[in-house]
Amino acid sequence: MAQRPVAGKGRLALALMLAALLLGGCASRPDAPDSARTNATAESGGWVVVQRGDTLGEIARRGQVPLERLQRFNPDVDPRRLAVGQRLLMPTQQERAPSGGPYRYQVRPGDTYSSIARRFGTRASRIQAANPGVQPTALRVGQLIQVPLAGGASAGASRPAQAGSSGSGGAAAPARASLPDPGNLPSSARNWPWPLEDYRIVRAFGADSRGTLQPMLLATGRGARARAVADGEVRFADSMRQLGQVVIVHHADNLQSVYALCETTLVANGARVSRGDPLCEVGYSSTSERHDLLFDLRHGGKPIDPRRVLR
Repeated sequence: MAQRPVAGKGRLALALMLAALLLGGCASRPDAPDSARTNATAESGGWVVVQRGDTLGEIARRGQVPLERLQRFNPDVDPRRLAVGQRLLMPTQQERAPSGGPYRYQVRPGDTYSSIARRFGTRASRIQAANPGVQPTALRVGQLIQVPLAGGASAGASRPAQAGSSGSGGAAAPARASLPDPGNLPSSARNWPWPLEDYRIVRAFGADSRGTLQPMLLATGRGARARAVADGEVRFADSMRQLGQVVIVHHADNLQSVYALCETTLVANGARVSRGDPLCEVGYSSTSERHDLLFDLRHGGKPIDPRRVLR
């Protein structure tokens, strides 16, 4: 059946999901990047054109999206071989890309099930089966659909997105997330200390009532400092929308730790840190009237329950 491309203008996405940030490769000599254009593209979910000096990590930082999510929405891009003029798809903040899928994808101008399937290495028939209430010949820009990946969960195992666009009155169904299986952890991921000396778990790692995977949230006292749970290198120490100041540390054996909702960072990008070194001052949430730290652990980019690693 012939598929008509859609046309129109995408809506502004408002939410940000934490994910791990990895370093990207360099395209060429440093020149001044067009950060304003990248930020606007991140909000509308359009395309970003690689400029001289760009890395995948820098593009993700300017767009205020996790680098891992940027990589997953551009699976054919080699971060070590970026080329000036190359186009990257910037995910909106309503989209999700869980490991193994299904992805929650927001329809863009010109999209068809076939073009979306080619981008993510799957089949148009699988996308159609995962979205039984959506007419493939009547896609609308801004509409959220499920995209099962090749070899991922079956279409029937995930809840399809609502047919309405992001600008309509109805809310789109969130992607159903299952707990990832990180497999066997390296021997180095044992008996790490907790990131706070005095804390209580106000939200455990795991899926919420809607099936969305949530990182651990720890409450602590005023003036508390989050500390490195293991030796490593700071790969990100800056602000992220809705997450305050964020510090991401890379450790041996492809492990990463993430510390978010901070008020002030105490380390810089590229700094080497040892276990127990202070990384940031925990911020205060007027909504919960608490000092909270959002803490995440990952192995190879896949989320890990911190209670498997921390003593």
